[in-house]
Amino acid sequence: MADNTRHSFKDKWENNPHLALDQTLEEGSDINRWILTRNGFASKAELAAYLATKRRILDAGCGNGRVTALLRSCSPVDHTDIVAFDLVAADVARRNLAGYERIDVREADLLGDLSGLGRFDFIYCQEVLHHTSDPEKAFRNLCSLLEPGGEIAVYVYKQKAPVREFVDDFVRARISGLSYEDAMKTAEQITALGKVLSELRTDVDVPAVEALGIPAGRYDLQRFLYHFFMKCFWNPELSFHDNAVINYEWYHPQLCSRHTVEEIRAWFDRAGLRVLHEHVDFYGITMRGRSG
Repeated sequence: MADNTRHSFKDKWENNPHLALDQTLEEGSDINRWILTRNGFASKAELAAYLATKRRILDAGCGNGRVTALLRSCSPVDHTDIVAFDLVAADVARRNLAGYERIDVREADLLGDLSGLGRFDFIYCQEVLHHTSDPEKAFRNLCSLLEPGGEIAVYVYKQKAPVREFVDDFVRARISGLSYEDAMKTAEQITALGKVLSELRTDVDVPAVEALGIPAGRYDLQRFLYHFFMKCFWNPELSFHDNAVINYEWYHPQLCSRHTVEEIRAWFDRAGLRVLHEHVDFYGITMRGRSG
């Protein structure tokens, strides 16, 4: 992980150790629903049914441990062990998960030697691979830990409309060298824009503009700009500060690759995995596959 990206996430988690923790666990919240539905589960009960037979689960790149907690709450404590690791936030995750049983939190690098972690029935690695210098190598590194018949679920950023890509990279270049405090000032301005647009509650009917990657449709105005022109995240379930941190997380790290569906399918194919589930939205690609 490049120094800028390492420091971006270290600053993010040390300054915001409980970010989105409650919302991730709260069934029906936007964040909980987004995690579940993109992975093919309509509810926590469906995720629990999927995890019921898993003996060892890995949360690779666990951040503050919010999804680790979700996986623990949906898996049998009597026979399922969970390992979670992160390169910069292991201590934060360890504190947040102190009240949970059978969770082992470690510090590790997705591109490093992971053999000491053991083997797993299910590996969850989402919102992480695209922040490494070699996402496919990191993916293959994790696949080497799968038991025969084990499954891995990943989420990576998708290539977006050309204007959105340009603006995102322009802002990223402007703030990537700033301190956390100074970068957050820009993130707060972007967040204020997202909030104002969202509160307009205005839908617009948009004709297709193929040259800009815009399909025809009816869009909420804030989401229209968000999808196709710039990330100005706003979620009313979160505080203004937490929304700003999410915008900071998008713009500050220099390592932030975006991918195509065909590219991620090729990763799975080269790793000898059969794709079981695929979900693509405006923002990212979720894919789950099985070894053997």
